[in-house]
Amino acid sequence: MSLTKNKSYDLVIIGAGASGFTAAYQAAKNGLSVVVLEKGRHTGGSGDWVEGIFAVDSKMQKAKNVELTKDEVLNEELEYSHYEADTNSWKQYIDHSAEMIDWLKDLGVKYVDVKGLGSGHVTWHLMEGNGKQAIHTAIEPNTVKAGAEIVTSVAAKSLIKDDQGKICGVEIQDQADRHTEKINTRAVIIATGGYLNNQQLIDQDTNYNAKQLIPVNSGKNTGDGLKLAWDVGAQKYRMGMAMLFGGYVKDTTNPSYIYRTSDMNGAVTQQSLLWVNEKGDRFTNEEVVDNFAHAGNALFTQNKIFAVIDQGTIDHLMNVGLYKDMGTYFTTQKTLDGLQKEIDDSLDKKLPFIYKAETLADLGEKADLPNLEKTIDRYNQLSQKGEDTDYHKNSKFMVSLEKGPYYAFELGIGAFCTMGGLKVDLDNRVLDNDGQVIDGLYAAGNDAAGMLVGDTYGPNMPGTEGGYAFYSGRHSANTVAKYLKDTAVLN
Repeated sequence: MSLTKNKSYDLVIIGAGASGFTAAYQAAKNGLSVVVLEKGRHTGGSGDWVEGIFAVDSKMQKAKNVELTKDEVLNEELEYSHYEADTNSWKQYIDHSAEMIDWLKDLGVKYVDVKGLGSGHVTWHLMEGNGKQAIHTAIEPNTVKAGAEIVTSVAAKSLIKDDQGKICGVEIQDQADRHTEKINTRAVIIATGGYLNNQQLIDQDTNYNAKQLIPVNSGKNTGDGLKLAWDVGAQKYRMGMAMLFGGYVKDTTNPSYIYRTSDMNGAVTQQSLLWVNEKGDRFTNEEVVDNFAHAGNALFTQNKIFAVIDQGTIDHLMNVGLYKDMGTYFTTQKTLDGLQKEIDDSLDKKLPFIYKAETLADLGEKADLPNLEKTIDRYNQLSQKGEDTDYHKNSKFMVSLEKGPYYAFELGIGAFCTMGGLKVDLDNRVLDNDGQVIDGLYAAGNDAAGMLVGDTYGPNMPGTEGGYAFYSGRHSANTVAKYLKDTAVLN
């Protein structure tokens, strides 16, 4: 039995996430025969984790009187990236961003609100049920209804060119028995979500310490699509950027996603409380969490990172309230009711990231933080004075540690995705090392998003990568349809 219903398609899409499904729906609506290849057993990928998407000048923003112009966004993004981002790619994305909000709404995507995130602008259009609901209850059913074929547990193994250098086929492989087949196509969209789960590429092509990096995603983003494109001559482009989001409890025994919105993880990574390095020394103003990507950069300057809190801090977060809003995810929580239980459960299970002691001296010894007691003595003095003369943190976040027991949590640096790998033009056509188009090859989502960034993701405009996944998927499908029409006329 063949892996796909047909042997030939107008378009093959590799990856069934946010950009892949959006491309498939739009291509099918454009009258193309489409197959989507998903190497995993389930569709959605890391798109399931998207909370909200970027737009400027949307109806929702106008209803809230959000004052932010397209020119302001463009200039800020270019300056934030030190002009490493592509100006025209940003202009095009910005100009169509509000339209995408309405387009997705027409497909059945429901929105909760438009908000900022941390210190960012109000550009984050929050989706009901996150990307998971948007994809599986709105886009995916409409994609199937439009006639696209979805195939799971089938991987793309290689791209095939004809003697003119144009894409003409894909070699595919059954993930169960490993047999391969060939399908013919005139166009391919790569939408495989980047390479965050490929430690070799992280070590080789970024400045991040892969031992500290904690991917919080589908686990399937191993750079497959990038390697397919590179093998047929695509330019390797802007590989050095992951969307870091600050600290994340470093539990090497459980899946990272279980802490995504946990009270414990939020308390020690998002409340601007005390952080120390492997010596027990403080090293930054912990308000850096207000820009979660900057927080990730700051944490990578140390070999190890620990958050330290006392029982008084736990009691305050549970019974009085948060010190500040969470900076990496949307929540309506005002208190962390489950905090103590999560901490106690982690201690009972002897999880490797958490330490508890009745005194600061004992905590420093247990966690091997030789300067901890001295650091906290200094921190408490500054807290009592109401002025952080060391790192200039706002006094309301200078929470003294005076009530035992005391706790230390080893942190890694969380990351949602990588952005980059392939260089594309304004039609999302993949370019080779000479900047020339590889006919029939397109990229969308994370694989193409290096066009939008410098070395650090910009949470100053929250939702930009999630929004780009949907936008670039639709845009790629439209440009594929034009390419196939134009080349059919020529032939």
